[in-house]
Amino acid sequence: MELSKERTTVARMRAGTTGTVLEIAAGHALSRRLQALGVRPGKKIGKVSSMFGRGPVTIRIDNMEVALGFGMADKIMVELDSK
Repeated sequence: MELSKERTTVARMRAGTTGTVLEIAAGHALSRRLQALGVRPGKKIGKVSSMFGRGPVTIRIDNMEVALGFGMADKIMVELDSK
């Protein structure tokens, strides 16, 4: 029996957690921008930090750190890794 993994958005992840990108629920322009940064379905992503409230979110992907706006991070759906 396989346990279902938790799904959430990058904006709602806790700092220090990792997961796999499932989908990007955004328009064409934002999807292309995120793909140019390396954020695409199937990629491993980690949340480094975020500001209180709706501030910027820092993620780690492919050994680089990228800061995203809260709205952008809230459109990236991930499946969290098991602890």
